[in-house]
Amino acid sequence: MAQSNGKRQNTASVCAQLAAPVAQQMGLELWDVTYEKEGAGWYLRYLIDREGGVSIDECEAFSRRMSDLLDEADPIPQSYTLEVGSPGIERKLTHPWHFQRYLGRTVLVRLIRPVEGEREFVGTLSAYNEDGTVTLLDGDEEEGEQMEMIFSPEEIAYVRVYEEF
Repeated sequence: MAQSNGKRQNTASVCAQLAAPVAQQMGLELWDVTYEKEGAGWYLRYLIDREGGVSIDECEAFSRRMSDLLDEADPIPQSYTLEVGSPGIERKLTHPWHFQRYLGRTVLVRLIRPVEGEREFVGTLSAYNEDGTVTLLDGDEEEGEQMEMIFSPEEIAYVRVYEEF
């Protein structure tokens, strides 16, 4: 596995570094890369995006290019399944730049353990700190009934964009 500054990088980071120039050449944004075990198998998942979304054809083209590159670089010793998709409308926010991009938008914060019987909180993402702390505003600003909720990274299961359908 690749080394950086004397530190061992995880598989997803190595695979993201391989994919970044490919995504850029194709006019795509590399939203996220995960490498995880599900059941008996391992999955390498690339989430790609662009303004206006991505098509199945773009996912397929990216997958073909990455498959060849991954075969050549061989960063993963065991067998795995390669998947390429879009992060979707209700995308998870996992990197600091995701949170910065969605400041002022409605998000859902799901907690690991309930707080006062609640595990999910919906509000306007008002701040994201370098330590991973997420701040939401909930309520009506015009009526002066806004409540600020601050969540530490240790209590957050995930944060995703919230779209009411």
